[in-house]
Amino acid sequence: MFRISNDTPAHYLTSVTRNRLPVFRQPVLTELVCKALDEARRSAGFLLFAYVVMPDHLHAILGSELKPSKVAQYVNGIIARRVINYLKDHGYKDSLAKLAHEDRGRGYRFSLWDHHSNMKRLTQEDVFMQKVNYLHQNPVRAGLVEQAKDYRWSSARFWARKPLEDEPLRIDIDEIHWRGAASRVGK
Repeated sequence: MFRISNDTPAHYLTSVTRNRLPVFRQPVLTELVCKALDEARRSAGFLLFAYVVMPDHLHAILGSELKPSKVAQYVNGIIARRVINYLKDHGYKDSLAKLAHEDRGRGYRFSLWDHHSNMKRLTQEDVFMQKVNYLHQNPVRAGLVEQAKDYRWSSARFWARKPLEDEPLRIDIDEIHWRGAASRVGK
């Protein structure tokens, strides 16, 4: 069980695409991001408590014993590899041109992400829940849906205890040991 505290903080990750390019507006790419995020979770052994994939960025709340920078490296690295390979394999030359930069060694010619992800420590349950609600409301604020639960690419339905059978990504909210309320889920 994961306990949100100073000793075991959750981490709130925000990763923004380079130049805010709306790479994830196509469902096939958003699905790819969800699969890559799940691959990163399995590879690094972290817990995923909440997420949303927007057209030009993603938010995730994670729990791990690894350093936050290492978790971000797994998440951003695997997603970037999968997305850039997809763009190459399917001839998205215009998108690749927008992600191109000078070769920085080891053959890297493209960057999916802006330079640095933003990672914040969450050590209190109430702040944790504020971030969960904030990220779930992102698609509503952006005018993509009227209700958070209607946005396919987020964990909002899990938090409402109404997941679909074909959810693009499962989360680990049942691994949280709540100190305050008996359970924050579905409230």
